[in-house]
Amino acid sequence: MAERGGRLVVVSNRVGPLSDEGKAGGLAVGLADALRRRGGLWFGWSGEVSEAGTGSELKREDHGDTSLVTIDMTKEEIEGFYFGYANRSLWPLLHYRLDIASFDRESDRTYREVNRRFAERLAPLLSPDDLVWVHDYHFFYLGSELRRAGFDGRLGYFLHIPFCPPEMLTALPASHDLVRAMLDYDVIGFQTEGDRRNFVAFCTQEFGAEDIDGDRVRTSDGRIVRASAFPIGIDAEGFAEFAQSDEAREHETMVRDISHGRHQIVGVDRMDYSKGIVERFRGFEQLLEDEPAFRGQVQFLQVAPLSRSELEAYADLRTELEGLAGNINGRFATLDWTPIQVMVNGFTRRALAGIYRAARVCMVTPLRDGMNLVAKEYVAAQDPADPGVLILSRFAGARAEMPEALIVNPYSTDDLVRALKKALEMPLEERRERHEAMRARVFGNTAHNWCETFLAVLDAPAERDLQPRSWWHRWGFGG
Repeated sequence: MAERGGRLVVVSNRVGPLSDEGKAGGLAVGLADALRRRGGLWFGWSGEVSEAGTGSELKREDHGDTSLVTIDMTKEEIEGFYFGYANRSLWPLLHYRLDIASFDRESDRTYREVNRRFAERLAPLLSPDDLVWVHDYHFFYLGSELRRAGFDGRLGYFLHIPFCPPEMLTALPASHDLVRAMLDYDVIGFQTEGDRRNFVAFCTQEFGAEDIDGDRVRTSDGRIVRASAFPIGIDAEGFAEFAQSDEAREHETMVRDISHGRHQIVGVDRMDYSKGIVERFRGFEQLLEDEPAFRGQVQFLQVAPLSRSELEAYADLRTELEGLAGNINGRFATLDWTPIQVMVNGFTRRALAGIYRAARVCMVTPLRDGMNLVAKEYVAAQDPADPGVLILSRFAGARAEMPEALIVNPYSTDDLVRALKKALEMPLEERRERHEAMRARVFGNTAHNWCETFLAVLDAPAERDLQPRSWWHRWGFGG
C-alpha cells in the first residue's frame, strides 16, 4: 500500500486490545495489526461511567508508535447513546426489524451529542495528513462533526452491520440527516454489495444522487464519495494455530467426551434476536421429530454469551431460548442423552477453536447479519483431513464468499431439517471438497487484507481531494 506519511487514527466504540491473547475479535485483530505496522491512535469509549462523561480527562496508553486514547461517558449518555438510539433504534432497523425498533427524540439528541463530543475531544489530537477510520453504527455523525471541528484530512467509515433498504430506513425520523452525515466521509465501506446498493439507492431516491461505476456516488451538487463493499475477514492463520493450542485441545477433548461418540452440532452467537437462534432450535426439534433415527445420535451445543441484557428484547429472548431448550429436552431426552445444551458464559477464542474442531456441524443461521465471522472461524479451525460441515444462512454476508456451505433460509424449518440431515450424513470426500474450497477463501481474504484494501482506497488521491471542505454548510449542517 502506498502511504502518504500520515498516522492511522481509528475510532470505534470500544478500543483494543493491541495484542491478541485469544480474546480479541476479528475487528480488533485486523485493526491492531494495521496500527502496529503504521503507527497511530485508537480512540473510543473507556468502558467507564463517570460524572464528567465525555468531558472527562483523556486516558492514554502508549505502546510503541501506537496510542490508545479513551474517554468516559455519563450514565445518561450511555442510556441515550448506546442503549437508546444505537441499540433500540439503529440496530433493529438496520437488521430489518422495524417491528421492534423504537424512535424517540431524546435518544436521537443524545446520540448526536455524543458523536459531537467525541469529535471535539479527538480533533485536537489530529494532524492534517492523518487517515481517520471510523467504525460502525455508533458513529454515523462523527465524520461530519470532525469536519465542523476543522479536520480537513481523509475520512473513512466502515459499517460492520447490514444497511437496510431505503423503504425501511426512511422510517427513521432522522434518516436524511444520518445519510447526509455519512456523505461527509471520503470512503464508505460495507460488508456486502447488497448493503452498498441499499445505501446508494437511498442516496439516489431521496437526494437525487447518481451511482457511478458501481462504487461511487455523485451528489446533486457534483461531489463524489466512494462507496464500496469490503468484506471483512479473520486472522485465519492465527485462528488455525489456536485450534492446535493446549487450551483448544482440552476443550475439543471435553466436547468429544460429553458427546460419547455422537455427532456434535454447535452454534456460537451473542444472545441477539438477529442471530436466528430460536429458529435454529425449532429446526433441531423438527429434525428429532421427523427423523427418529437421529434421536440419541446427535447433540446440540449452543454457546450464547449474554448481550445487552439490560434491554427488554434481549431478556425476553433468553427466556424464550431457555424455555425452548427445556421443552426439547423434556420431549426427547433419555437417561443417558440430553439433546440440547445452552451455555450463556463466554469462552476464549482458543477454547472456541477447540469446540469448533470437535463439532461435526456448525449452524450459522442469522436472520440478518453483516458478515458473521463465526462461519470463517469454524472453517479455519477444522481438521482438513476430517472436516465438519457449515450450515449457513442466506442472509449472512459470509454467504457470498462461502457458497460451498449448506445455504439455508433460517425462516424455513423444513430447510433447516434438510440441511441438518444432509450435513450429518455427508460422506468424507464431499466434506473435504467443500471445506477445501471455503478454506482457500478464508485464508485468502483475511483481516489483514481487509485493512490493507480499505486503507489503500482511503489513502489514494481522489476526486474529493480537489473539492472544498465547506460543502456541509450547503446541507444545512453549519452556521
